[in-house]
Amino acid sequence: MKHIGNLRYAEGAKKKKKRIARGVGSGHGGTSTKGHKGQQSRAGFALRRGFEGGQMPMNRRVPKFGFFNRFRTVYQVVNVGRLQELADGNMFEDGVVNPENLLKLGVVKKSRLPVKILGDGELQSSLKVLAHKFTNSAKQKIESAGGTVTIHG
Repeated sequence: MKHIGNLRYAEGAKKKKKRIARGVGSGHGGTSTKGHKGQQSRAGFALRRGFEGGQMPMNRRVPKFGFFNRFRTVYQVVNVGRLQELADGNMFEDGVVNPENLLKLGVVKKSRLPVKILGDGELQSSLKVLAHKFTNSAKQKIESAGGTVTIHG
């Protein structure tokens, strides 16, 4: 009968820990699996990340150029032409476009990244557009179609 008290690990599933420096008879005595001499056999040896045995490391061999701004703002972009496609399909309630609606519709993928409206395409629908940033051409196209532009957040 199978009882919780009779449960056993499968054969070979549990392996004994290698106990080094426990005498010659253990099979791991003497040099204690560290070989003979050299940096790696010494006490306190710790291999640094990226260390290549004294050879010039990869991060110093590879040429570096340009500049990477860690503080840049990455926007999710949506063109006014795409807004018109969605408006044609009656996807916006009351003609209101905001980052939350765009996320629900799958136009933008991430809720934590800001949304920028670009001016590519044509817009005939009067929409109330809320976004984090607009290009001048997008602003002009939305307003000329009778819509309003509001900076979100």
